[in-house]
Amino acid sequence: MKIMNILIEILALAGIIYCSFRWFEWKHIFYPDKRISAAPSDFGLKYEDLTFYSQDDKKLNGWFIPADRSAATVIYCHGNAGNISHRIDIAKLLNSMGFNVFLFDYRGYGRSKGIPGEKGLYLDAEAAYDYLIMRNDANKDKIILYGESLGGSAAYNLALKRDVSAVITFGAFASIADMADIAFPKIPLKYFITMKFDNISKAKAVKCPKLIMHSTDDTTVPFEQAERLFESASEPKEFFKTSGGHTNEAILNNPLSAEKIKQFITQ
Repeated sequence: MKIMNILIEILALAGIIYCSFRWFEWKHIFYPDKRISAAPSDFGLKYEDLTFYSQDDKKLNGWFIPADRSAATVIYCHGNAGNISHRIDIAKLLNSMGFNVFLFDYRGYGRSKGIPGEKGLYLDAEAAYDYLIMRNDANKDKIILYGESLGGSAAYNLALKRDVSAVITFGAFASIADMADIAFPKIPLKYFITMKFDNISKAKAVKCPKLIMHSTDDTTVPFEQAERLFESASEPKEFFKTSGGHTNEAILNNPLSAEKIKQFITQ
């Protein structure tokens, strides 16, 4: 009986440690914000506020911003913090280039329901694509994926699952294991992490054109991560260095970065 009690205590302790680590992992990857702080109309943009559903029946929210004469439609996969209301400025930039822009929130972000996770992130991006191609104004033959930071993982995974014309990533990393080594160099967390976000292998498998953009000033995702990602990615591929840190200000405040995006999509 005493041995059984000890075993139960050990199992209980193991369960507590496991749950604590999973919570620690989740908290260091996802930073969702449920409050919508602005709308595209605040930036002078026409838009549709949309609801659609993932394969596992999560109610998701997105905004479709049409262009007058659209040359392509960009699906914007945002990073791990905030929500779509914090990306309207770059959506306006892309829209000004003559592209439709579809911003959507992953589960747990903004008005989208559920709890974020790696699998959910992928399912939500697939749901966004599946909704989009049902529209008559979606440029089905020219859908571009734009993945910002963690959103690069959603973009690469979606490019493996659906037919897209090209993938653009900005501030993307090689894998979560790499980022764990960078954030906690003295702790071997990569051997215990359950989420992978393995962009290295996915960029290698994606066959459509890829533009990998990264700031040399990025202190959140070091520039070397982009170099590793580009080296592993399959052809056709392009690499573009920018400056200004990890946020979209590196695109918004750098006319050459914006011009590169427009050139890449339209060529």
